[in-house]
Amino acid sequence: MTNEATLKSIADICGLSCAAPLSAEDLHRACFCLAVDPAQLRGHLAEVLAAHGAPAPLADTHAHLFAALPIFVPAAGVRAMEHVVTAIESVVATPAWRDAVRAWAPAIAGFDPGSPGGLLGFDFHLGPDGPRLIEINTNPGGVMINALLVKAQQLCMPTLSAPAVGDANVEDAALDVLLAEWDAQKPGGRDGIVAIVDEAPAQQYLYPEFLLFQDRFRTRGIEAVVCDPGELSYVDGQLRRHGQRIGFVYNRCTDFALAEPSSAALRAAYLDRAVAISPHPWSHALYADKRNLALLGDRAFLERIGVDADAVDCLVQCVPRTVVMTDANRDDLWQRRKQLFFKPAGGFGGRASYRGDKLTHKTWQQMEGADYVAQALVPPSQRHLSAGDVPLKVDIRCYAYRGKPLLFAARTYQGQTTNFRTPGGGFAPVLTLLEPEARP
Repeated sequence: MTNEATLKSIADICGLSCAAPLSAEDLHRACFCLAVDPAQLRGHLAEVLAAHGAPAPLADTHAHLFAALPIFVPAAGVRAMEHVVTAIESVVATPAWRDAVRAWAPAIAGFDPGSPGGLLGFDFHLGPDGPRLIEINTNPGGVMINALLVKAQQLCMPTLSAPAVGDANVEDAALDVLLAEWDAQKPGGRDGIVAIVDEAPAQQYLYPEFLLFQDRFRTRGIEAVVCDPGELSYVDGQLRRHGQRIGFVYNRCTDFALAEPSSAALRAAYLDRAVAISPHPWSHALYADKRNLALLGDRAFLERIGVDADAVDCLVQCVPRTVVMTDANRDDLWQRRKQLFFKPAGGFGGRASYRGDKLTHKTWQQMEGADYVAQALVPPSQRHLSAGDVPLKVDIRCYAYRGKPLLFAARTYQGQTTNFRTPGGGFAPVLTLLEPEARP
């Protein structure tokens, strides 16, 4: 079909003239062409579960895991997010940064196991002035799930957009990250099996992803198991599960400091260098503690520690103003709360996070004495599911390792923070909206 015929057929379907100069906002308001079939993708995951003897009614439990409509991001926005990722890598590499973040990190973060710490998730909101970095996560879920989206999506506008993927095979690239972590921590060679660890893993919402990782390890000839940290024991200098020696732990637990009683064996083996772990407490301290954002957006600090001027300009532009909450500034932050978003320093998944305009006096009092940051409120972009509806909010996540993006994905939702409870919401494919000069 010719380009002209393709555009005409699209216009006939949705009434949108794709020959016109369209912005991402235009498409999010008026383009309702489906990119993926959520039911088909859930069916694929159900087959994965069944193959492992764990059938589940995903239509009930994961009805809102996948969104059908794509999110369009201008090419300039993708480049800006990539710039943020590389700029942060340059900051983290400086000795002064490491000294600064150790000041508020738990003691275990003083132990450097010898690897960067695995895949990172850089979460952004997109606005009229470009992307703004909301937070960084060291155990970001969903990369394998979103790899399925990449394979399943259908482009209704191939002349205008393309998948925002940094690697041709996301699944293998994600696995290569974990193997690189293992090799960096154990330069003498790999020994033992892999344990994919989380608390009550079969009860976790992204349990199907654990099985996808397990299968991918096995295609490389590496035995892998999925287990709870409490199933591990540390005996005679070896981490074991049911007698099997564990050589590498893909750590999906949110016990970032390995401080919980269930993590005791894992913690001891880690500190004795008896097992490779990714992500680990040191990587969380380097990247994911929310207090780090106060430094990443601080021009004076970045210049003082010798960060390149280009990286400084990028981060000051893209990291919303963030301050660490203290007894001294609590009253001021309360007065300005409607322009702020409050997050626990070691938080994840939006837990215990609050928009300032939604804060009650009772919650504010409960936050006293806890480690929180206050971040300038940056509204997310929006995506309509149909004409005249209430739009969904959009977050963009860049999965990256060592400053190299692997994949961009979106999460669409309603409410205060991202969730998988919104009809029509969930993980959505990200399409780069090509610039006019790059279009055929």
